[in-house]
Amino acid sequence: MRVTEIIAHKRDGGALTTSEIDFFIKSVTDGSIEDYQVSAWLMAVYLRGMNHRETTDLTLAMARSGDVLDLSDVLPISVDKHSSGGVGDKTTLIVLPMVAACGIPVAKMSGRGLGFSGGTLDKLEAIPGYRVTLSMAEFKATVQQHGIVLAGQSGNLAPADGKLYALRDATATVQSLPLIASSIMSKKIAAGAEAIVLDVKLGRGAFMKTEEEARDLAKLMAEIGKLAGRRVVALLSDMNQPLGAMVGNTLEVAEAIQLLHGSAPADLYEHCVTVAGHMLRLARRSNEPLEGFIEEAAATLKDGRAFSKFRQMVAAQGGDVSVVENPERLAQAKIIEEYPATQSGYVAVMDAETVGVASVDLGAGRERKSDSIDHAVGLVVHKKVGDPVATGESLFTIHANDSAKLEQAKQRLANAVTYSADPVPPLPTFYGTISSDETIQQP
Repeated sequence: MRVTEIIAHKRDGGALTTSEIDFFIKSVTDGSIEDYQVSAWLMAVYLRGMNHRETTDLTLAMARSGDVLDLSDVLPISVDKHSSGGVGDKTTLIVLPMVAACGIPVAKMSGRGLGFSGGTLDKLEAIPGYRVTLSMAEFKATVQQHGIVLAGQSGNLAPADGKLYALRDATATVQSLPLIASSIMSKKIAAGAEAIVLDVKLGRGAFMKTEEEARDLAKLMAEIGKLAGRRVVALLSDMNQPLGAMVGNTLEVAEAIQLLHGSAPADLYEHCVTVAGHMLRLARRSNEPLEGFIEEAAATLKDGRAFSKFRQMVAAQGGDVSVVENPERLAQAKIIEEYPATQSGYVAVMDAETVGVASVDLGAGRERKSDSIDHAVGLVVHKKVGDPVATGESLFTIHANDSAKLEQAKQRLANAVTYSADPVPPLPTFYGTISSDETIQQP
């Protein structure tokens, strides 16, 4: 089998065979193929697309390109969640303790943030002492003993995906549904997930800007899951405005703790209990109505079990529990300044991307993987779309450690909000749900 023939087959619009895809991904992994050939193949896929069978084959080939975790010795079922990232998305810190508090052990590997989408590991490292790097033995032992573990990627998971992603970014082929879907799903399958809840963001602060784009991606990932023997539920969630109120690592940890005590913005509460409900339903292999599982998850916030499980997780991974019990001891910014509304009316737009980039201006995110971040800085968002606002009322509280960065963020925020003289309806938290149990037509 020759690589040039595989490239030509896809270039001419053909459907690649399973053996062609396996051979190509093996060649990418062992380095026997040149970058320019991989780039040509990526462009052919971008232009010609892939059917669901091809995309599933690609997903499984990338998952098998490195270690494939088997958690069956420590988990009755491995249920995982994945978010496509977003501004103020601290849901993993809340959802995992809720699910674990309901008696479903959860073992999750998360990543770092890049750009304006914050990473779970960066938030965890705002807790002094918290160890995000665990050996596989420690990872398994922690979930076996405590019923919960949340750490960084361990082992050599889906290395082919890493190589392809680097070239996708350099060849303008990132926005290809088969390549996006296979990248996400290959890592979840390699990490041992048997059931997966996908949080597919859409809107101004998301990779998928429209509901149609997000729905197409969700359907494709659900179909991949179905063909790969996994149960998948994909939620289409709003990212036109930040999720919750806090944006920035320490601030988001504090907000997560608030919700674990039962107090938080309505959109963040609805989002977290819904995701947790779906995880419980999948883990129990149930077809009972979702509402009962949402109520079960929400009960762990009211009676303190979710916070207790979060505290247990932090202690097990070396974090300073006293900081979790007293969030005011988390790192604090030196400069705290209010940003006022310039007119009265109603909030028509609270642009998630602009708010997210402003947090990066302050130092809360990174533009390159090698960048360091300032855990203490960020923003508190006081208004949501549809809220009334008066001139001079605070729209944001800015937490900064550098006056020049503060001014840069303020200039950015001048473009974050659009006002309306007339009432504006609030944005929904979710736009729909796609399940692998549904029948999805092949293209």
